[in-house]
Amino acid sequence: MNPASPIPTPTRPHTGAAAVFRRTAVPAGVMGGVVAAFAYVGTVDPNAPGHYPVCPLLHYTGLYCPGCGGLRSAHAFVHGDFLTAFHDNALAVVGYPLFAVLWVVWMLRAARGRPVRIELQPVHLWILVPLLLIFTVVRNLPFGGWLHP
Repeated sequence: MNPASPIPTPTRPHTGAAAVFRRTAVPAGVMGGVVAAFAYVGTVDPNAPGHYPVCPLLHYTGLYCPGCGGLRSAHAFVHGDFLTAFHDNALAVVGYPLFAVLWVVWMLRAARGRPVRIELQPVHLWILVPLLLIFTVVRNLPFGGWLHP
């Protein structure tokens, strides 16, 4: 080692309030956007015509896509009507708490300075894609009428 070069100092993670704020800014911003979207949907009723666009798949084919009823579901969820929310889009209602758990994990790991890596393995896609397809097919069959929004 060259005696003229400075001695390297070990780096330690920043633990001050400013560093924690910087690390949690993105998850906090995402949650702010989600809260704003839910507040808007909770205020502007999707059951009233003219406020939101119509699902193109439903409009042109008469088939319900996996997202059909999602806005009505979010509106009912915001107002505490969980049964209606589940009826309008059961998959979305299952997704709300899942998102909340993933967000809390993201926020805690970001606050601690740890990276967040959610890596979907092929097995996850082999579960998710058929689940979406089954949900879509069942809600469009006569016996799946209870899943219609």
